[in-house]
Amino acid sequence: MTDKTVLISGASVAGPALAHFLHRDGYDVTVVERAPALRDSGYAVDFRGAAFDVLDEMGVLAEVRDHDTKMRGTVLVDGTGAETGRLPAEVFAGELEVPKRELTRILHRITADDTEYVFDDSITTLTQGESGVEVEFERGAPRTFGLVIGADGLYSKVRRLAFGPHTGVLEHLGMSGAGFSTDDFLGLDHSGVLHQGKGRAIYAFSADAGDRLAVSLSFATDSPALDRRPREEQEDAVRTAFAGCGWVAPRLLRAMEEADDFYFTSSSQVHLDRWSQGRVALLGDAGHCAAPTSGMGTSQALIGARVLARHLAESNGDHRAAFAAYEAELRPYVAENQAKGREGAAAFGGGAP
Repeated sequence: MTDKTVLISGASVAGPALAHFLHRDGYDVTVVERAPALRDSGYAVDFRGAAFDVLDEMGVLAEVRDHDTKMRGTVLVDGTGAETGRLPAEVFAGELEVPKRELTRILHRITADDTEYVFDDSITTLTQGESGVEVEFERGAPRTFGLVIGADGLYSKVRRLAFGPHTGVLEHLGMSGAGFSTDDFLGLDHSGVLHQGKGRAIYAFSADAGDRLAVSLSFATDSPALDRRPREEQEDAVRTAFAGCGWVAPRLLRAMEEADDFYFTSSSQVHLDRWSQGRVALLGDAGHCAAPTSGMGTSQALIGARVLARHLAESNGDHRAAFAAYEAELRPYVAENQAKGREGAAAFGGGAP
């Protein structure tokens, strides 16, 4: 491969991390993101194991640590709100937890001067040739790139265009949930509270010392279909799932209706026989999502970006060899994380280990 232009779809974590490493190795990188601006959503992400080495290599570890949420742990409560136990901070926060918006801003800042970012646009077609990939966009003019990398999440547009429908590769782990924030009426201070009933769970935490409360309302489902439905249908499903649930559930359901940061997602995994097709490859959740219940999504995205970039740099222009080596090295790690994701869903009661 002589064309060192790369298009990355997705400007969350995996995409900008890969852009950083590719630019370092002499690639001309463009990142396209369908959101109109840098995303400010998502409450917290955590890091474990080798992800710290990646952050250190990128030169941002100290800055990321500055945004540590300093969570103290989670109190388990029954249906009346009475304490029944406690979980250490590491269960939900890993070895280090930071607000996702801060990580996204850091990764964007260190790449913005050397990477072309195209917001408010999305890929519509991919046509591969001997020397490149012709790409058509919803808004921008068609362009040709040497490689295209899909780092655009669970419902990856790149994966759908290059590999086929989502239904053939998604494994639903039996649970879905809504997330939003509200005022911290529970008075939590760098701590969380969890109530888990049969097929449903309420998790709320505050990392802002009494300012805002981040809420997750999870419940058992038999498919991820709600992910693609309108908000009103998602809210109806949440209300149905938590009907008759006491404690703070009624207040949280009212707060959900008023939240301007509402989101909905299901715990699903991505399983593919291969992570590349010609000049197109997948990274992060797009290629091998381990599900939120694994606690490894962010770490896996960062480590995968470094591994992919390293093999591209070492391949002497042979992208096929690079993609194969990337997959061979990362698959065992992904398999371990996906096993953790299934175990986490099974502990909730919505999936099998």
